[in-house]
Amino acid sequence: MGDTVSRAGYKFPDHAPRPVDDGAASHLPGIGLPPIGLKATTGETVRLDRLIGRTIVFVYVRSRLPGQTALFDYWDTIPGATGCTVESCGFRDLYLDFIRAGARIFGLSAESPSHQKQASARLNLPFPLLSDERFDFAMPMRLPMLDVNEYTFLKRLTFVAKDGVIERVFYPVFPPDTHADEVLAWLRTQKR
Repeated sequence: MGDTVSRAGYKFPDHAPRPVDDGAASHLPGIGLPPIGLKATTGETVRLDRLIGRTIVFVYVRSRLPGQTALFDYWDTIPGATGCTVESCGFRDLYLDFIRAGARIFGLSAESPSHQKQASARLNLPFPLLSDERFDFAMPMRLPMLDVNEYTFLKRLTFVAKDGVIERVFYPVFPPDTHADEVLAWLRTQKR
């Protein structure tokens, strides 16, 4: 696979603390997605509320680019902060299985489109990443957020929308390295 990063190429830290369910996503099941356009790594603007069928959106904290260090030396001690690369690779590795099960996939973060494009190319992702760097989508959805010093990130969660309405939420996500398997197993139990 050349320079493609595999899940096996990234090890999720054994000492990473488990995030707790703080109830910050309990309001999401059953709500409609807002009419907000999100810039995708494909260059297009995506309106999730207009998509027909099942859409899986995994929300991640941030991706680290080659040569980039963690924002803080204690990053791996923040519950739910680490593991975005292995999570993305999990969805990548199971991409065709998700398509066969009748769902499309997007990743979503508050990173800039240029940062996401670099991460997408490095990880060889077959699905778009969506940028919500001004929290235009996250704020009306009241998505859980993580404040670390002067930075605000979206907390890791995954939602499944059907015809623009959220039908299932996975929160908190732990461990992230096997999360795509968990979502796919749930999806396979559902009627299309």
